[in-house]
Amino acid sequence: MTAADIPADAGTSLIAPGWAGSPAAAATGDGAYLRALLDAEAALTRAQAALGLAPEGAATAVTDAADPTRFDVRSLAERARGGGNPVIPLVADLTKAVGEEYGPYVHRGATSQDILDTATMLVAVRTLGLVLADLDRTERALARLAADHRDTPMPGRTLTQHAVPTTFGLKAAGWRSLVLDARDRIVAVRDALPAQLGGAAGTLAAFAAYGATEPTALPAAYARELGLRAPLLPWHTLRTPIADLAGCLAFTAGALGKIAADVLTLSRTEIAEVAEGSGGGSSAMPHKANPVRATLIAAAARRAPQLAATLYGSLAAEDERPAGAWHAEWEPLRELLRLAGGAARDAAELTEGLRVHPGTMRDHLGLTHGLIVSERLSAELAPALGRARAKALLTEITERTYTEGRDLEELLAAEPELSGIDVGDLTDPARYTGSAEILTDRALERR
Repeated sequence: MTAADIPADAGTSLIAPGWAGSPAAAATGDGAYLRALLDAEAALTRAQAALGLAPEGAATAVTDAADPTRFDVRSLAERARGGGNPVIPLVADLTKAVGEEYGPYVHRGATSQDILDTATMLVAVRTLGLVLADLDRTERALARLAADHRDTPMPGRTLTQHAVPTTFGLKAAGWRSLVLDARDRIVAVRDALPAQLGGAAGTLAAFAAYGATEPTALPAAYARELGLRAPLLPWHTLRTPIADLAGCLAFTAGALGKIAADVLTLSRTEIAEVAEGSGGGSSAMPHKANPVRATLIAAAARRAPQLAATLYGSLAAEDERPAGAWHAEWEPLRELLRLAGGAARDAAELTEGLRVHPGTMRDHLGLTHGLIVSERLSAELAPALGRARAKALLTEITERTYTEGRDLEELLAAEPELSGIDVGDLTDPARYTGSAEILTDRALERR
């Protein structure tokens, strides 16, 4: 087999079901990057024309020629190896497409990193908008779950064991809080992403050589053409925007991963307190309905931190433009955008279809024979019996619940010392959910 026999990647992957087919997949594919690169080149010529540094005809010609259908992505990718990035062959092809009269105005004064960094910001802004749309879906679904199950008691688990009762409403409200945290971080980062323009070493010198009397005005004009923030300085080796993207994307994957981790635990056969709306099948076991959405989200959450670590590592970039540190960012950043986008898509589907089983949750509150409320009993019985006696009695009765297989309420009711106490109320798990309902209401006030 030769390279020519292998089908071109169309923005999908046989081994990436987590993001395949998601809005983020299309927004980060090679076609989307080509569109962004061409947008960056055309905007540069328009910005120079707006400041009198290029004729209006050049702006029109470059914008018209910057049509992605006129360019061969595969050819550009293969030729990118020669100069180490795809901008160099793209500029050659775009210049040819513009024609002899206005070709000299293509890429005038810029360096490859200006265009690729700016295109990356465009891809990020466009993709983050899609991620936010799916996070909004997820937030709304979780708000409904929290409100519907505000008073649904269930076992609270710590270190894998039953601890004290909680409510499913509070759990869903907590999930929603994480989703809103992710949304807020993404919005803040997206709205601050800047254009990049500095020329060969970040001094804007070439633009002055081409006749600009105020070169520092050009980056702002360029940013306006693209709908990006104007950079305070060229950031060729000042990689705050990339680090900010790394942080918000890794956080988003992790926040959604928390939801997935809980669903994976609660949907186990022996727990079955929740279930995905439409589980995935097994190739060998017809009875299975696997929690596929949660599984894919969990996979994204495990991968994201390492990708972010590569981007943080690239902060240590030498000189005015680096060799290797910049190049190391491209693929991890695209993969992070895809993972976060795919996880957001899957989270929306998961939460919108999640099935909750309150009866099973209520049954599980009795698995410890009533001991799930032992914390309450320790606090409530101490004033009546004295702290030492209350502790001794509860220790004895706790052992008997297991050795005799009897419920805590039954054993307490048989104790003469407790004849005047309503042990039925004290041992009802549904009456010991603390402030879960109030906390849920408070969480749902957040917008």
